[in-house]
Amino acid sequence: MSETSPHSDIYAVIDLGSNSFHMLMVKVVGGSVQVIGRVKRKVRLAAGLNDNLVLSRKAMKRGWECLALFAERLQDIPASNIRIVGTATLRLAQNVKTFLKEAEIILGQKVQVISGADEARIIYLGVAHTSNCDSNRLVIDIGGASTEVVVGRGFTPELLASLNMGCVTYLERYFGDGELSEQNFNQAISAAAQQVDTICADFLAKGWQIAVGASGTVQAMQEILVAQGKDEVITLGKLEDIMQQAMACGPISQLSIIGLAQERKQVFASGLAILIALFRQLHIHGMTLSGGALREGVLYSMLPQLQHSDVRNRTVSSLMVRYFIDQRHAERVAEMAVELAAQLQSSWDLQKFEGHSMLRSGALLHELGLLIEYKNHHHHGAYIINHSDLPGFTRAQQQLVMALVYNHRADISREVISRQTMTSVLLTVRLTRILRLAVILSMRRRHEVLPEVKITTKAETLTLHMPANWLEQHPLMRAELEQEVQYQQQAGWLLLIK
Repeated sequence: MSETSPHSDIYAVIDLGSNSFHMLMVKVVGGSVQVIGRVKRKVRLAAGLNDNLVLSRKAMKRGWECLALFAERLQDIPASNIRIVGTATLRLAQNVKTFLKEAEIILGQKVQVISGADEARIIYLGVAHTSNCDSNRLVIDIGGASTEVVVGRGFTPELLASLNMGCVTYLERYFGDGELSEQNFNQAISAAAQQVDTICADFLAKGWQIAVGASGTVQAMQEILVAQGKDEVITLGKLEDIMQQAMACGPISQLSIIGLAQERKQVFASGLAILIALFRQLHIHGMTLSGGALREGVLYSMLPQLQHSDVRNRTVSSLMVRYFIDQRHAERVAEMAVELAAQLQSSWDLQKFEGHSMLRSGALLHELGLLIEYKNHHHHGAYIINHSDLPGFTRAQQQLVMALVYNHRADISREVISRQTMTSVLLTVRLTRILRLAVILSMRRRHEVLPEVKITTKAETLTLHMPANWLEQHPLMRAELEQEVQYQQQAGWLLLIK
């Protein structure tokens, strides 16, 4: 009888991209994936392709040297838990067999070169498994030598395309002189627009409700916006402003924009030009960053037990298991919070940014930090949320849940609330007040003793109506609610208990 491998719950995906090679390693924990390693190396494989689509020996050598680093980490992982995929440059290279022969010797594994259509489909699945969305969505991934465009709903890609343009190939072609000039940008945008025009009619006819970016280019744009004090939604106007900032720098060697990471500078301008063309031709109004793409799509295809489930619920459930949260009590608080929110819905708009779902998530996770200690468990819980990968939550939603958990008890930090970028501060305040009351009303941790309360509001003044004589019969609860009136008053909020 064979022994189970001690690493049977560890999986690895390697993506041989045209700009970078990536390795993602995860462990399956509590019904979700926990990232235990990421390795990324800039190889710029596409820069080694000549006009005859022959890959240079120098570029192949860069790739092999990178794979030798990756190979060391693969030794202890079962072969069945490893997937290695190659994308656009390896699709195009006439001498790809030469590269693959040596690569497979180094890795001890087969490399699968996927088609453009397969790449687009897998990217979409990676986005679907890491983002929560019930609407039609447009997914865009700008790679080193190709750009994938997909429209789908749920876990199903419905329309997909792979375009022959990427941030490495466009760098060589349109910014080869190293200058961030208006002429270079215009030529790159015009060329990209011609590529996008070939798919425009079909994609515009299909339509979508939200747009999501799944590449380093989109991540770089979002990091710049947040660093410059703007919200994280990328728009055409913001992209054109960033282009003006880039052109003001002159040569690429002098490129310096607040929020732009050093490692992204080389291919930044070419990626930006492609993204501007996509926004213009497809009439994209706004775009946010996805938590996953190709690597995550490949990964989840190896994990059938995690497929086709509600991504956000899966994430919350996994955290509850991993941090030993009292699930019955968490559900009790969540039900109370949702009930209070429903009573206030006609006066307070809590549906923006999926407010009800964020409130429920905050309630289910409010005791996340109890595993560490009681006194500051709200701060510990907020720290864990802030520094965890949370598939199904955008970064702004993650920040909102973090603020709710941080402020669900004791002193209220207006500073934490005011740090919201995309979500409104007013919504965060309202959800915080509701969650705090739900926690207090559920404090006895028994369903049968929950009071039937009514809550009303006039502008921002909350009134909590308790059953007759209930407060007299529950002096501890009365003291807690009186203390809560003081906490909210110190934060500038009026709460009345009747």
